[in-house]
Amino acid sequence: MSDTHSDQPVVYQIKIEGHLRAEWAAWFEGLSIALEPDGTTLLVGPVVDQAALYGLLKKVRDLGMPLLAVNAQPVKGEK
Repeated sequence: MSDTHSDQPVVYQIKIEGHLRAEWAAWFEGLSIALEPDGTTLLVGPVVDQAALYGLLKKVRDLGMPLLAVNAQPVKGEK
């Protein structure tokens, strides 16, 4: 029987409207910040659990920047 849950963090991509200024990078420690040409920002990186994900989403809310999408990246080896 295979375990469908991994002890490894899941990599998430969080897309927000607007460009996040560089000084906010430390607040999202562990996530890469990419400013997209369409005027959005992508925060990408490992998130250890759902509580940590909700903490990140709370930070986005506190910035007042509209949340556009949250996607879990496929784990290598999964279909």
